[in-house]
Amino acid sequence: MQQVRVRDVHALLGSLAGDKPPVLLDVREPWEVQTASLSLPGTQLVCIPMQEIPARLQELDPSQPILGLCHHGARSLQVVAFLERQGYEKVYNIAGGIDAWAREVDASVPLY
Repeated sequence: MQQVRVRDVHALLGSLAGDKPPVLLDVREPWEVQTASLSLPGTQLVCIPMQEIPARLQELDPSQPILGLCHHGARSLQVVAFLERQGYEKVYNIAGGIDAWAREVDASVPLY
């Protein structure tokens, strides 16, 4: 299980340069995404609520690096572990989630 701290996300993205852009997989509920969202240059944002991941797995390319994001990092940690069990190799959990991002990286992201 690969965890990345919010302060290290940009460095990780720089090391993942390749043919396909990394996916920022936001596993929060739609209302949460509307409340506070994150877009990282050079990534493809994909929003799939945690409970829908198994049914929508075909929407994720196993050859693309995937960074899991949720509110505090617990749901995305479970999703990243699930993806690893499905054979995805380049998956990372953003520890602390969007809450840590708002507190440590970008104060313009709303807290909720």
